[in-house]
Amino acid sequence: MSIELATGTKPHTHGLGEVPPKTKSQLLRSFEPADFPALTGREEDWRYTPVKRLAGLDDTETAPAAKAAEYAIRSLPAGVTAEAVGKDDKRLGSILTPFDRPSAVAWAKTEKALLVSVAPETQVAEPVWLDVTGGGLDGATWAHTYIEVGHHADVTLIVRHTGLARLGDNVEISVGDGAHLRLVAVAEWDREATHVEHQKARLGRDAKLDHIAVTLGGDLVRQYLSVDYAGRGGSVDAFGLYFADAEQHLEHRQLVDHSVPDCHSNVNYRGALQGDTARTVWVGDVLIQDAATGTDTYEINRNLVLSDGARAISVPNLEIETGEIVGAGHASATGRFDEEHLFYLQSRGIPEAEARRLVVKGFFNEIIQKIPDEDLREELTELVVARLDAGKFLAPEDIEAGATA
Repeated sequence: MSIELATGTKPHTHGLGEVPPKTKSQLLRSFEPADFPALTGREEDWRYTPVKRLAGLDDTETAPAAKAAEYAIRSLPAGVTAEAVGKDDKRLGSILTPFDRPSAVAWAKTEKALLVSVAPETQVAEPVWLDVTGGGLDGATWAHTYIEVGHHADVTLIVRHTGLARLGDNVEISVGDGAHLRLVAVAEWDREATHVEHQKARLGRDAKLDHIAVTLGGDLVRQYLSVDYAGRGGSVDAFGLYFADAEQHLEHRQLVDHSVPDCHSNVNYRGALQGDTARTVWVGDVLIQDAATGTDTYEINRNLVLSDGARAISVPNLEIETGEIVGAGHASATGRFDEEHLFYLQSRGIPEAEARRLVVKGFFNEIIQKIPDEDLREELTELVVARLDAGKFLAPEDIEAGATA
């Protein structure tokens, strides 16, 4: 099935500078691009992003693509529908209000949205696949997707991005009371693609979201996931895997806003880098508001630097406004291969190249095993190994660990 979309108290923080998530998310929210100043790269939220490589996705004057990216649902099981809806649909914009310029541009340039809806109490046994295929680099595509999971429904949605595109899009995610959504977003773009995306999820009472982001392709990919809660007992587990090669810029940001009691969040992202000028950015913001008693939250980011010249930036931020919580913590680590692991494997007759494969596969295995589709797990493991084999590595003692913020 193919859907045609038109283009068109003091906060406790760690990391580079103080970036209180609550202040950041509330600085400015608007659907109007003109309300946001042009990006310079000096803004706090953009200082790690090479804004000159945004391919015009932050500019309303950028020409639309001659062939827009295509959104296609492979099959629709019972209880699941997909349709194009106009901007006058009241659901659009009810969850996500842009808080940066590219998101506002994507809203302004989009005339229709893809609505994927799962009926209440529907139990979908097999994953629903949404393929996003780029139409080329001649101009830009802007898009909007609204994912609606009715109360007590259970579904897995896999969104796979391939081909060449300059895509700026917004994704709104509504998970109803007692519902469970497993959302897998795979950025497997061709090397020259650019993708800037804002995903915003809202969880109902006792709702659960398993969010898994896998980013391997593209020249520049920047994904911003923000989450809030509409009722007690909401739970989000956000996992991420990224592997940056030479000259790639892969950036992931999260903002988890705990505003109601007794909710849970867990963020676990892992990345690897190889090749000169490979860059990754991870910024994880968690806010526990004063009313959010009983919150249980943790976030961690780990990066494995495989060659000289690669750089990983990792910034966890945590703001706590109440002491009546179950737990809150964060961690960040960036380093090279574990020499003890390599020595152990080599001492048992495993060649160095194969030992490195095993270490990297083990590093990513925890995240890959979260993907609820066996064929996709195997395929992504093969892609990681193929990329690893294509790299040229220095001796462990010569590898610089990049920069951790």
